Amino acid sequence: MDHVDGLVLAANEDRSTYGFTPVPQLRDDMAGHVEELLQQWETGQVVPFAQIAVATERVVGATRYMTIRTREHDDMPYAVEIGGTWLAASAQRTAINTEAKLLLFAHAFEHWRVVRVDLKGDARNERSRTAMLRIGATFEGVLRQWQPSLVTGEENLYRDTAMYSVVRSEWPSIRRNLETIVR
Repeated sequence: MDHVDGLVLAANEDRSTYGFTPVPQLRDDMAGHVEELLQQWETGQVVPFAQIAVATERVVGATRYMTIRTREHDDMPYAVEIGGTWLAASAQRTAINTEAKLLLFAHAFEHWRVVRVDLKGDARNERSRTAMLRIGATFEGVLRQWQPSLVTGEENLYRDTAMYSVVRSEWPSIRRNLETIVR
């Protein structure tokens, strides 16, 4: 909750790139969103993060682990999705998101020992799809009518979802790639 004001500032720099991702604009809406994420965290559904620019200590966005899949009687997940990511306009196309992905992937593969990390996005979101390929994820296909659209005005429609993944055997080379980018 300490990051709500910073998230609001980041979310309102330039909202033109949030066409496929709901990003709360008003403080009360952001506070409600963060409260909901924290409730989901308490039940093990997500692990949310505020993204902070280290150089300025400024909040620049958010991301999270979601769709955490575990086997019965196992504490550690075998697979997880990284998503719900959005960045302030000033942080887009910088190494901030790449470094966040490096940290998230490293924790998933090296601590949790998952076999795969999923990434997905609206099939129409070319910017997001390009970013997933840039970090080394493998395109697996488009799942038609996969989930409700997150686009304003499409509340009763279903979107086609582009699916990407990184599997454990790919992680070492992807790690080296990400480390090169963030240096």
